[in-house]
Amino acid sequence: MASVFFQVLSRMPRVLSATDVADFRDRLCEAAERLFAEKGPDAVTMRQLAAELGVSPMTPYRYFKDKDDILAAVRTNGFTRFAEALETARGSGKGANVGEAYVAFALEHPDTYKLMFDLNQPNDDSYPELVAAGQRAHDNMSAWVKDRIAAGKMTGDPEKIGAMFWAATHGIIVLEMAGKLPKGAAQDLRNLLTVTLVKGLRPGA
Repeated sequence: MASVFFQVLSRMPRVLSATDVADFRDRLCEAAERLFAEKGPDAVTMRQLAAELGVSPMTPYRYFKDKDDILAAVRTNGFTRFAEALETARGSGKGANVGEAYVAFALEHPDTYKLMFDLNQPNDDSYPELVAAGQRAHDNMSAWVKDRIAAGKMTGDPEKIGAMFWAATHGIIVLEMAGKLPKGAAQDLRNLLTVTLVKGLRPGA
């Protein structure tokens, strides 16, 4: 009787602690980020994600509703880490550090960057945490522009100016990632374009 009891007990699903859940979600998101970036989200299945972690095909469903849920979590994590990097750079008090931090993050985490900016989920609004993380990243990308305008070093619409810097910076990053620019060129060009744009945006320029 005792042996039967222990056999049944051993087959019962283990109760997961909050730490267990967080650890598995992190591992799943890490694997998903790589596969999504390599193959594109549409080509990745939940079964493939499970295989990457060596678990049963149904295991990921214990942690996420579906693949879109995983993609949203991956992108939310990316935007959050990106925003933190920009906030740290801005907190240093040196405006140039924000641009350097942007390029450094993109080149150090190319898979994350691609998923953040090279695609949109059609149901973004279904994930409030993703929307909030994306807005936080956007706010940080333009915050230093507002700092420069407040200090009298630039003049103009901060949103439009921020979009110009963003478009130019994103462009040179993508070119370096694609091998169209030599390694390190994105950071050098970012320095040059910042100086050039700031010069043209000075009051009375």
